[in-house]
Amino acid sequence: MPSLIRASTANEIWLKARDLLWTSKERTVVKSRSGDTTEILHATLSIEDPRQRWVLARQPVINPAFALAEAIWIIAGRNDSAVLNFFNRDLSDYSGKGPEFYGAYGHRLRQQHGMDQLELAFHALKANGASRQVVLQIWDAETDLPSQNGLPRNPDIPCNTQSMLRIQGGKLHWLQTMRSNDLFRGLPYNLVQFTTLQEVVAGWLGLELGTYTHVVNSLHFYHSDKEKLEAFSEQVPIKNNQSLTLSWDESKKAWQFLSELITQASLGSGETMTMARELDSKGIPNAHENVANVILAEAARRHGDVDFAFSCLNKVTNSALRQIANASFDRSRPPRRVAKSADRSSPHRDEA
Repeated sequence: MPSLIRASTANEIWLKARDLLWTSKERTVVKSRSGDTTEILHATLSIEDPRQRWVLARQPVINPAFALAEAIWIIAGRNDSAVLNFFNRDLSDYSGKGPEFYGAYGHRLRQQHGMDQLELAFHALKANGASRQVVLQIWDAETDLPSQNGLPRNPDIPCNTQSMLRIQGGKLHWLQTMRSNDLFRGLPYNLVQFTTLQEVVAGWLGLELGTYTHVVNSLHFYHSDKEKLEAFSEQVPIKNNQSLTLSWDESKKAWQFLSELITQASLGSGETMTMARELDSKGIPNAHENVANVILAEAARRHGDVDFAFSCLNKVTNSALRQIANASFDRSRPPRRVAKSADRSSPHRDEA
């Protein structure tokens, strides 16, 4: 039976999805190539305020710099692997070890088949805000369906398949479909990726953000992550009041600079410092500058320059972003452990 979860924030959604996978009578143990999973079919997760995109409950907390770098990479329409592999050294184990990622969402949305679906969607909705035909296609049946022997065509088959955009009540609503979504490893990052994309397109159209709805064919967790999922943080996420919405021209300038920044910051400590110095002269909005400083901080840390990393982190003025970045930098806090069968109704989920 399909499951519907509604919440104000991504943090609440994640906790409710975790509880559903923990307690639902509909859950099933399913074997996979990567080990046993517990699965629920046809889950729908709906977030009322997509700007509240950070999942703080997951322990260890996600790496916000990697999440933001990947969002920038998607917006830029890229498929090169080196930058993302720098920010997440385990990524190639899942997505292949070549110079390009086969299933790169941004490249498929903005370049595959010689068309920019995001730009076309912008112009179509600008001309006709009542359209119900704006569907962005990530899945390509010709290349992504399994071969006749049932084996995958590539290690990096996209999990996200479609984005459906709809304007209603002066707001841009976004529906994202997924064939498969891992609660622990994937979902917190996917929510950042596509709510950011929703916010960017809303800015192009001069609209407010509507709901973000995430429809998953298979929502699951791997049993190898079961012990980690028994732990969670009760820390309440700070509300994000900063907006990434910009007009088409302003947005193009800001995100092009951020795309260059993630490339240069991945190359070395000197390049990271150079990009940090260029922040002031580029005149990008404060919200985007905060994104840049979180990424620069993580890059500096990975290059071994801890002092410079903290100097970048200290420049972040977005309290919500700084909270998740600080939590990522300091993963030493022991999380609370809960009973597997607990049917919790903890108030922190409603307050988040």
